Amino acid sequence: MNITTNGEAVSIDPLTVQEYLLSLGIDPRRVAVELNLEILPKAQYPTTHLKEGDTLEIVQFVGGGSLPASLPKAG
Repeated sequence: MNITTNGEAVSIDPLTVQEYLLSLGIDPRRVAVELNLEILPKAQYPTTHLKEGDTLEIVQFVGGGSLPASLPKAG
């Protein structure tokens, strides 16, 4: 079946959102998923089956922050 993930067309076997994330090596607890322009609650990842033509946007959270005020900025 064909879906679009983050703007890229992909062909996959029928899977749930959670199964698909795991197949990509993505920890479902650390991402947000938009399915067909709607945010999908994490509780629905295991029960939401992907369908032909679905569009997913997967947003991974990246840790980081700013420098403390006492450190000089580079440059």
